[in-house]
Amino acid sequence: MTSAESSSFRPFDTHLDRDTALSVLRGATQGADDGEIFLERRRSEALVYDDSRLRTASYDASEGFGLRAVRGETAGYGHSTEISEGALRRAAETARLAVGDGGGALDVGPLATNRRLYGDSNPIGDAAFPVKIETLREIDAFARALDPRVVQVSATLAASLQEVTILRPDGTLVEDRRPMSRLNVSVIVEQDGRREQGGTGGGGRTGLDGLIDHTGWEAMAREALRIALVNLEAEPAPAGAMDVVLGPGWPGILLHEAIGHGLEGDANRRGTSAFAGLMGQRIAAPGVTVLDDGTIPNRRGSISVDDEGTPSGRNVLIEDGILVGLMQDRQNARLMGVAPTGNGRRESHAHAPMPRMTNTYMLGGQTDPAEILSGLEDGLYAVGFGGGQVDITNGKFVFSCTEAYRVRNGRIGAPVRGATLIGDGPTALKRITAIGNDMALDPGIGNCGKSGQWVPVGVGQPTLRINGLTVGGSAA
Repeated sequence: MTSAESSSFRPFDTHLDRDTALSVLRGATQGADDGEIFLERRRSEALVYDDSRLRTASYDASEGFGLRAVRGETAGYGHSTEISEGALRRAAETARLAVGDGGGALDVGPLATNRRLYGDSNPIGDAAFPVKIETLREIDAFARALDPRVVQVSATLAASLQEVTILRPDGTLVEDRRPMSRLNVSVIVEQDGRREQGGTGGGGRTGLDGLIDHTGWEAMAREALRIALVNLEAEPAPAGAMDVVLGPGWPGILLHEAIGHGLEGDANRRGTSAFAGLMGQRIAAPGVTVLDDGTIPNRRGSISVDDEGTPSGRNVLIEDGILVGLMQDRQNARLMGVAPTGNGRRESHAHAPMPRMTNTYMLGGQTDPAEILSGLEDGLYAVGFGGGQVDITNGKFVFSCTEAYRVRNGRIGAPVRGATLIGDGPTALKRITAIGNDMALDPGIGNCGKSGQWVPVGVGQPTLRINGLTVGGSAA
């Protein structure tokens, strides 16, 4: 790690004069409703160990800024990878086009905060490059030694550090230093000519220490193998309408996709969400309370401040089945006459912010998970999910299960393969008939895509029973 990488990002000490930048920003936002300069430096590293050798080792470094001016429903945005006065003035000319003749009045800026939800570590520099390679080699050897049926192991170690500085027209300066680390382990097993895969991972806004320590990655390798062996014994999944029990933690990705996107402010303001116009109405079964919470320390989806400078929040979206809140950035909040919620997020300096989820989860209930399963006469128990597709205009979703079991007469039976869950968010919310007392968050592996932008997120939920979901199976 070079001295430049270890030092803090201070663009107004090294690239720009702050007073000049503020003057340019004020000129771009004169007569506008809002705007900011978002400056960013990012470093990232990823190592992939596959087939008992290092396949790829990448290191990326970037920096740049974006300047935005907002007037009504229109936003002008200019960005550059060159942080200089000349580039800033050109971006201001572009952003200014959205303001036109003006007529707006600048909104009051976000309240200041000294809260820090994660440490100042730089995950890229936490361990020497040879140590990272040796850790991946040890993971490969350990996983292969666990079972003679292991024929393939893949391990990926990723680390990044994003440093942001946000300058607002009132002169307020907001800074945030965001570490991120992640380890993924995948195992393929073979028996009698049949191959199956299992994988797991974890991480968060922390350093690499907990991931490269053997007590951490050994557990991941064992879990990846367990899932692969379960799938090796799996039978073709049944098809048809049936009651489904979802496990805690990562299955909350279904909640995130089928419901969460529909509770973002922009989709509701435009009337394209299945939940538009339903504020204060019952949209879920009694007992269902859903939050988006960016304030949980060290979680993958957490942010001390969002990408507009607003402190993140613990926002209740659904309370006891009633829609009570939405996720808002500053623009949509203003247009809807509500307060921003700290959900204005962007992928990088090259992207304008929009309402996005952070850590979205359902609170636990009072029921013992064992009791929920024992009451399932004929259905599916789904504890792992892969990819999915969702239409936020109607909430319709299709999710593939990576680990699921047939349940008959309250007893967990054989694992099944090829199962997909089909339904729609609004209907599924109202068909929740049991909520477990075992709410858990995912291990720190989530990414969310929207309008071509990707941001890290978290999900979570307790064990849930949902009646009448359609299961697409592989059984003939």
